[in-house]
Amino acid sequence: MKRSLEAFITTLGCLALFAFQAGAQSARVRDITIADGSMPVRLLGYGIVVGLDGTGDRGVGGSQGGQTVQSVANLLRRFDIQIPAEVLRTRNAAAVLVTAEVSPYLRPGGKFDITISSLGDARSLRGGTLWMTPLVTDAGAQSVATAQGSIVMSDGNINSRDFNTVETSGRIPSGGLLEGSVTTESYANSSRLLLKDPDIGTATKIVAAINQSIGANTAKVEDPGAIALTLPTTGDRAATIVKIQDLKVTPDRANRLVIDGRDGTVVAGGDITVGEAVVSHGGVTLTIGGAAASPAASGAAATGAGAIGPNGSGGGNQAVRVATGASVQAVASALQAVQTSPSEIAAIFESLREVGALSAEVTIR
Repeated sequence: MKRSLEAFITTLGCLALFAFQAGAQSARVRDITIADGSMPVRLLGYGIVVGLDGTGDRGVGGSQGGQTVQSVANLLRRFDIQIPAEVLRTRNAAAVLVTAEVSPYLRPGGKFDITISSLGDARSLRGGTLWMTPLVTDAGAQSVATAQGSIVMSDGNINSRDFNTVETSGRIPSGGLLEGSVTTESYANSSRLLLKDPDIGTATKIVAAINQSIGANTAKVEDPGAIALTLPTTGDRAATIVKIQDLKVTPDRANRLVIDGRDGTVVAGGDITVGEAVVSHGGVTLTIGGAAASPAASGAAATGAGAIGPNGSGGGNQAVRVATGASVQAVASALQAVQTSPSEIAAIFESLREVGALSAEVTIR
């Protein structure tokens, strides 16, 4: 059984290493950069959702009246309808925040998706309709778009026992209408490329590809996040930018480790290996390297009567040993083989990073 476990983990580690080596895929420049001035524009607004079935904000008029009551009263005044706020009931209406993100090159008349989120104490926005809402780029700015429409929200897995529905937010597909220009500069006037994930190695590769395809000194690295372009003054500059964005490069992969502390899922980006170290956490002792190290886990062994096991109960301290230079996948598989809890796996990898045995950015979610 021990030999079978060692063979399984060794094979898994080799497959993971091969996957990392084969995973260095090329990407188009347009997929890893954005042209200067092409930053998406974010819009926001304050609106009222109406048509709810008694699930809206529970504020009433008078001394108990809230923002929703006052907002509805203000909207009605625009139609020359005067109703005292103290007599209004807003169980069929809810105050919401409206947000959206649009391309800076979207022209007036273009439509876009919007997101609705409750601001008050409404229980549900299901079935509601957003009253026409002005959208601005910043508080106090001029309105550049409007939003309205019926709210759409997912039903989720309503048959699941663990289903906990959240109905205080939703979307309105194509609910936004651009009425003013948000373009900051011409696409053809772009003079820089901005990396979505700044990296000096990737920037250098992009510059080399551009200079080889377009001409020497066309591109220059400004910093890990920006590439300066010197385009010909004659000809179609926009076509040149499109040609540049269609070039393919192989980005440098950052060493990044993402661990789900709830289910123990470990995702590694890049060829990440571990160095010599010893970590003892809870009921698990992980030894990396040493005289008795092997390429895979040596198995689990009790190290003392009455020791606390991984699940917090008596049953012996679990000892796991891997070789120096083993992949992250091999270490994770060895820990999971002795039933190490997800939170312990996360803590162990974080400890390895802190002592310098793991050269990677560790994110625990």
